[in-house]
Amino acid sequence: MTLTPPDLTIDRDAVLWSASERDRAGRPLLVLLHGYASDEADLFGIAAYLPLEPVIASVRAPIPEGPGFAWFSRFTNVPADPIAANADAAALAVLDWLDEQPPTPTGLLGFSQGGAVALQLLRLAPDRFDYAVQLSGFAVQGDSAGDARLGERRPPVFWGRGTLDEVIPATSVARTADWLPGHSTLDARIYEGMGHAISSRELTDIGAFIRHHLPTPAA
Repeated sequence: MTLTPPDLTIDRDAVLWSASERDRAGRPLLVLLHGYASDEADLFGIAAYLPLEPVIASVRAPIPEGPGFAWFSRFTNVPADPIAANADAAALAVLDWLDEQPPTPTGLLGFSQGGAVALQLLRLAPDRFDYAVQLSGFAVQGDSAGDARLGERRPPVFWGRGTLDEVIPATSVARTADWLPGHSTLDARIYEGMGHAISSRELTDIGAFIRHHLPTPAA
């Protein structure tokens, strides 16, 4: 039996912003995508460790699941290895929401499932994003129409993961390690002794990566 991918939407009222609408004008945007069974408040806590220049928008995943929300449900997928159509549905929901925002240089930062969605956003809209940070995440199985363009453009991608992460299957990690070098300018970091988490050392590296790839202010 073939399952029809869900039609998903982002809850606009649930988005957490680091700045008021008036203070967002002319600034780049950084979109945060949380992990499985979490919510928009989770990653928003790392904002203090990130550069001040971008406006941060932390988005709630569209599927209620457990104590929080998911980008793809464990009832229709393996949570750490969804079929491409379900990852596309989640990414398209984010793109629909982004279409409502003023155009500006945009980066992505996702954890676990959110990291997979960040990479899927690159694949669906390969010319739209300036960089992506994917933490303890993975590349979704299958091919995407934007893969060839990504191979030409190779946007900057930070991939951080821990040596003790037992959540993401080894097959997903291997697939990501094979896919990312040919579709991005990759900054891959492996953190000794870290599990399925974000460490203080990794936060320092993330901040430096984002700062390096922010647009140069106009003279």
